[in-house]
Formats: sequence, structure tokens, C-alpha cells
Amino acid sequence: MHRWSISVVVAMAGCLCGGVALAQDMKTPDVPPPRDPAAAMTGNWQFSNADQDKVCHFVFRNDPAPGGYKLDIDKKCPNLFPSTKNIVGWAVDNLGGLRLLDSAGRVVLELSEVETGLFDGFRKEEGRYILQNAASIVPAHSAADMKGDWAIERGTGKPICALTLADKSADADDFTLRLKPGCDTQVTRFNPTSWRIDNSDLVLLTPRGLSWRFEENDANTWQRVPETPDPFLLVRQSAP
Repeated sequence: MHRWSISVVVAMAGCLCGGVALAQDMKTPDVPPPRDPAAAMTGNWQFSNADQDKVCHFVFRNDPAPGGYKLDIDKKCPNLFPSTKNIVGWAVDNLGGLRLLDSAGRVVLELSEVETGLFDGFRKEEGRYILQNAASIVPAHSAADMKGDWAIERGTGKPICALTLADKSADADDFTLRLKPGCDTQVTRFNPTSWRIDNSDLVLLTPRGLSWRFEENDANTWQRVPETPDPFLLVRQSAP
């Protein structure tokens, strides 16, 4: 091969190698795929008002439904939140907003994503709603921590009712509660039959879906919230 031909070949090879190196340098860096909002919603969620004294549960499914996917709500929801009565489906929009749908695919409620796993919304008749992914809610106490004998007292320190919290399940989320004879009518009218730990609060529940919520003052004393001038206290009588 002539000397000038060898020079041309070498030059062309250098160009090709340089082009490959440049292409490698310009390669787009690996980017994780965008989060699928629909996939992120499937599973168990907690639906409540802002004070969290009304709580029920949703199960988001990926089965098709008019306008989106199927949604199961527990039997307590319509009593606590009448607007949920006809909700059977859900969908997300391009901005991450959540729409809860009726059987015809019409929007019943709209909620906005505050952060991953947390939505809120508002309806004039029912106030503010909070929707949280159940997996993100870690109880501060277990049922074993709380079981035993307790008394409900008013701010004066006088017991008005004695009760027992059991760690036997009333259903998937709640545990059984037994009132002892002699309770004040304020308690018997409310008629709690079960209880649960919800986030950091202890909640007494009725068959009608009503609730009294208590927050911890110390390990043996819990105070009903929201606070009133003559508060209800839940005071431990015996250790578990």
C-alpha cells in the first residue's frame, strides 16, 4: 500500500473512533422510569376527616370500572361520610389528582396529592378529608400495650365508667371493648363496643360508626380530643 493510502486509512479510523467516543459521551444518562400513579394507589388506604374522629377504610383495586378502576369502601363510610355512598371507582389525572367516581364514571369527590401517600380534599357539607396510605401509618402502641382495665373520668377526677380493652379482634382493624355495670349515661348513650389504635391515638368506636378519640398524656392517662374545659380522661386501672 502506498504511504499516502496508509495515512488516509489511519485518519479515517481515527475519525470513526472519535465519533464512537463522542456518541458514548453524549449518551443520555440512565433516568428512573416515572412513577405510575395508578399503580401507586392500589391497596389499603385510610379515609378520615381533619380531626380524625371519623375514620373508615378504602381498598383501591386495578380492576377496570367506568371511568377508571374499582374501589371498595367499608360499610362504615356512608354513615360517617354520606358523600361516599355511591363511590365505586377511582381514577388519577395527569397532574396526580385523585377522582372518586360513581357507577357511571361521574366524579363524586376530588382530592389533591399533598405528598406521596397523602391526599386531601374539601366538601362544604362535610369539611376537609384526609386520605392516607395505610402502609405509612405506624401505630405508636400495640393492642398488647393497651389491653386491660381502664376508667373514664371527667376533669374533676371522678370516674364515670369502668371498661376493659381486650386484644381480641372485633374485625380486621378493631378490638373488643366491654363496659362494666354502673357507667354514666353519657357513656352508655355513646355505647362503645370496640377500639383501635389509630396513628398515635386510641379510639373508642360504636356500631353506628361514631368514635371518641384520645391522645396520650402519659403511659397511663389519655385525654379526649378535641380538648374541652371539662375533659374526658381515659385512665389505666391495671397493667396488661
